[in-house]
Amino acid sequence: QVQLAESGGGLVQPGGSLRLSCVASGSIFRFYAMGWYRQAPGKQRELVAVITSGGNTNYSDSVKGRFTISRDNAKKTVYLQMNSLKPEDTAVYYCTLGHPPKYWGQGTQVTVSS
Repeated sequence: QVQLAESGGGLVQPGGSLRLSCVASGSIFRFYAMGWYRQAPGKQRELVAVITSGGNTNYSDSVKGRFTISRDNAKKTVYLQMNSLKPEDTAVYYCTLGHPPKYWGQGTQVTVSS
């Protein structure tokens, strides 16, 4: 069983930045793609970004050029650097292991508001 623990969410003004982190338990982290999903109130959960075990990345059109996903296999951690945040980025952000996801974190709230 793998556990994923997100951190780094919070309240930020439009145009600001946040970095989310997700630490995985166990020893399989480096073999799997990692992803970030988000779910805004009243909306379906959507894929934000994914990074393969080899480091290839893919982003949703809504965040391309503003968000960056990265991973540190030694620390079993995946990051999501979010810049130029917009109110529409407000959501609960979930870390996932596997693509499609095999495991999900509990989520961390990101609120973009003035």
